[in-house]
Amino acid sequence: MVLSGARGRTVVTVYDSTTKAKPLSYYPYDSSLVFTGTLEPPAKARVVRVLAVDGVEVEAAEAGTFRVPLGPGGTDLTVRRVPDSGTEESELEIYFRDETNDQGTYPAGRFISLQPTNGGRYILDFNRARNPFCAYSSVYPCPIPWSGNAIEAPETAGERYAGGGLQLSSPNAP
Repeated sequence: MVLSGARGRTVVTVYDSTTKAKPLSYYPYDSSLVFTGTLEPPAKARVVRVLAVDGVEVEAAEAGTFRVPLGPGGTDLTVRRVPDSGTEESELEIYFRDETNDQGTYPAGRFISLQPTNGGRYILDFNRARNPFCAYSSVYPCPIPWSGNAIEAPETAGERYAGGGLQLSSPNAP
């Protein structure tokens, strides 16, 4: 059993001998992929409908952009305030792609939460990047990365993906 997820959205993944799911794996911790910075407010406030990490469609408010020194010239990542299912809480989320997609991480991209600190600053820790639930079960619809959130460099931190997700046993299997 593995507990994961951001506060207020804890996920329990249970492995047993009846499934052929591969256990979660992670890249080694890399302190060079932890960034502190400010959130640049959006030019125009808007709300968009998106699929959250758990595949639930929610209305997410544009929170702004967070600049990281990754890829040629750096990358501005769109940040959205995504509500937690069934609560009034929300998380500052980034759904991104990078050059590890389909080369060690989930092909569609990964999620990461922006953590607030003091003085209007935030921490973005790529070691906490995680796959959407659809990576492991066809029960969940798969979100698409948000426009512009592509880092033109490999980010070898956070959750990996070995492929296959949950593989259901054949009905004719012994």
